[in-house]
Amino acid sequence: MNPIASKFAIMWALLAASTALGACSPELGSQRDGAGGRVRVAISGEAIAHEGIPFPTGGEVTLVDGWALELSHVLVTIGTVTLSENPDLVPSDQSRAGAVVASAAGPWAVDLHAEGTLPAAGGEGLAAPLTVLEDQNERGGRAFAHDERYAFSYDIVPATADATLVNFTGDPGARAAYAEMIDNEATVLYVGTATFRGADCQTSDEGYDFARLPKTVLFRLGFRTPTSFVNCQNQDNQGAPFDDEEYQRGIAVPVNGDALAQITLHLEHAWFSATVHDPALRFDQLAARLVGKPEGSVVTLDDLVGVDPTAFTDASGAAVPFRSCDGSSLPSGKQLRFDSGSVPVDPGDAPRAALRDYRDFIQYVQSTQGHLNGGEGLCFIERNYPSPP
Repeated sequence: MNPIASKFAIMWALLAASTALGACSPELGSQRDGAGGRVRVAISGEAIAHEGIPFPTGGEVTLVDGWALELSHVLVTIGTVTLSENPDLVPSDQSRAGAVVASAAGPWAVDLHAEGTLPAAGGEGLAAPLTVLEDQNERGGRAFAHDERYAFSYDIVPATADATLVNFTGDPGARAAYAEMIDNEATVLYVGTATFRGADCQTSDEGYDFARLPKTVLFRLGFRTPTSFVNCQNQDNQGAPFDDEEYQRGIAVPVNGDALAQITLHLEHAWFSATVHDPALRFDQLAARLVGKPEGSVVTLDDLVGVDPTAFTDASGAAVPFRSCDGSSLPSGKQLRFDSGSVPVDPGDAPRAALRDYRDFIQYVQSTQGHLNGGEGLCFIERNYPSPP
């Protein structure tokens, strides 16, 4: 067996014989159970999708400004998934691979908050099955080779009435939310509640009254960010990666088992405070949009239009300072600001040239959330909406 995929072979061989798997997904139920040598495609939002982001402890990530998040729905539509030959075609350009050898078109609508049925990559709970690539269906149905890796890519696309509802047909709330996504041409929707639980917080401006911010915030964040995640790296590969990459690219298919291609969405990206990977997570900037509004108001992406991400103010126009409630040091400066790095911020520029406001910023960082097989299986990102590169 190829060592790259050996850790999954036994697991997937057992799962192939499970009738529960077929009951969960029509696409999977029609496959050759137990045959092996296939690629099973699944999706996971990892622990955050089910457990939210607790504060102060208990989760993999923390909002440094003292907020705990609970998610009731995380809806996403997956479009075409592909396998291509030669993921290492151009070592310096991850976006390029060889010809497509297998594909499945979808689309599939998934609620990541709903419990999955398959053991997820890296032991991160359960994933939802989407489909199985039985063979090289773009090359006459020949079997996958077992001595090479295949580039894995997938698309996140706008919600559509044509999508197969994978795991929320019995949830009227999720169905209603998905109908809302279709109307708004959204690709990803977060529905949840944030509760402030910070204590002994530090602030960069003692003169700002944080009591102005509500202690409980309902949010409904609908992103219009169709994105292709191309030629993903895979933490399960054992070989040496290229320079500036974390892992080897692609998926290897074992001889006597099935390979896993788990689309993994890192949901915390929506709260990134910088365009670089893994910055501090913050929520005050969203809560500040509800200052002066009635209790129970819901914050949406529309509330972020015109908000300067490099100098945050609340809804009354008052400057919002930095706040730290987890013991971390305060950044320099008095007013809360996010770091756009090399990405220009200019409210008067075209959306393809610069981030115009915080709505553009939050969509930019959210659209980086696609990975492969958990961890840091980074993909090349192609944004299919007006955005800076």
